Amino acid sequence: MLIETSKKNAICFDNSYVLLGSRFYASVKPTPVERPCIVKLNYGLARDLGIDLEVIEPEALAEIFSGNQILPGSEPLAMVYAGHQFGQFVPQLGDGRAILLGEVIDNSSFRRDIQLKGAGLTPFSRQGDGRAALGPVLREYIVSEAMHALGIPTTRSLGAVTTGEPVYREKVLPGAILTRVALGYVRAGTFQYFALQRDEKALTQLADYVIDRHYPVVKKVPNPYLKLLEEVMDRHARLVAQWMQVGFIHGVMNTDNMAISGETIDYGPCAFMDTFDQTKVFSSIDHMGRYAYGNQPPIVQWNLTRFAETILPLIDKIPDRAVDLAKEVIEVYPERFQDYWLSGMRRKLGLFTSESEDEALVQSLLDTMQENEADFTLTFRRLCDAALGPELEGSLRYLFKDARAYDKWALNWRVRMSHEVKTPDEHVELMRQANPAVIPRNHRVEQALEAAVEEGDYGPFEKLLEVLSSPYVEPVGHTEYMLPPKPEEHVLQTFCGT
Repeated sequence: MLIETSKKNAICFDNSYVLLGSRFYASVKPTPVERPCIVKLNYGLARDLGIDLEVIEPEALAEIFSGNQILPGSEPLAMVYAGHQFGQFVPQLGDGRAILLGEVIDNSSFRRDIQLKGAGLTPFSRQGDGRAALGPVLREYIVSEAMHALGIPTTRSLGAVTTGEPVYREKVLPGAILTRVALGYVRAGTFQYFALQRDEKALTQLADYVIDRHYPVVKKVPNPYLKLLEEVMDRHARLVAQWMQVGFIHGVMNTDNMAISGETIDYGPCAFMDTFDQTKVFSSIDHMGRYAYGNQPPIVQWNLTRFAETILPLIDKIPDRAVDLAKEVIEVYPERFQDYWLSGMRRKLGLFTSESEDEALVQSLLDTMQENEADFTLTFRRLCDAALGPELEGSLRYLFKDARAYDKWALNWRVRMSHEVKTPDEHVELMRQANPAVIPRNHRVEQALEAAVEEGDYGPFEKLLEVLSSPYVEPVGHTEYMLPPKPEEHVLQTFCGT
């Protein structure tokens, strides 16, 4: 099926990664599917990308978003990379079921990658079939768009299609393809791949590419590669702090899932906490709890260290000096993370100013929440009301098994709030902008996926997307989306869906 060619091209590709050369990727076209059907298109994101979906004939949209039709200017490829998976190094991974169609320049002059996930076999598929099931595709669509609405750097979802073909996992499932968008898909694992080969020329080429695309400011300093490490460290310290502030658990923080751009990528067994627990794990493959909620900040530092190792030859030609310089940057990470995290937690508590006891106040609340099995998101949202006065604390106290434990903490919080000079309404406004009313609660996500996959009913999926598009606003008439799961609704494990 062909697009109407009398109108301008819907997508104007401007590809740069392909210019790096064939060492960095394998050219590969998506494998055609039998009966592609559009499930969801993100028209708002398309407009931001400068993509005019309206000029495409409706019957051709499914052909494009399934990869059946390659648009002019697209140069499909699968990127190669290595990576540490649960701490074990794998020398070659690569895009096993994702194909980069090309790049566009968006309305803000940022270069964005457009990639199909589940588009078929690539040279890096290993034992996989290159395909994706409908459930995981819809999950990534929901969670990535929710993360964007929360203000957290993330890949985006541009479209989802069903393929009309089955995929075979533990059972037969409907196949689907996700079109996702990122500032860039270069990973720490991409650098690891070339570092393993001691290919300094390729490492330099890759580092220069990343600098030009994501960190052009570092070109102005005497040691741009050391500054690159510092900038990547800073972005990831901020990113994981934002995860922690909304109770997000990525689940698979391997180095091949660490984007150098500083975005959240590769949503697999991710989840959001209900009851607060520092040791919480959802991923069915994280048997040892390596990527538990509370482990995420130090894991980021571990991943950054692996990235730093790859660019040591670029930082300084004298190995010992390169190690010392990189070590200085990596050792800044804990403090940098703590600054970002505490700044965000102050906002969640309604604090405009900073005092030395604030960290202890935050930690005391988290400890009290964990001991009393309080819901993470709802506790902070109800705290917004409590900021107007103790008489509004009723629904908040109810979240704690022992309300007296909350009362004890709240006394200290109110003393701290008395040191502020803002009005109660100003505190509440700050808190409501920092404490979401709705998140992609696991049971709501699973309900939406089950309806779509088992019954072909996309209504719950669409409604959930609508509610999550304004996470800091309480959904009038749909407050059920704010509530924790009932005992029988708890989701205990999440799965990669690969």
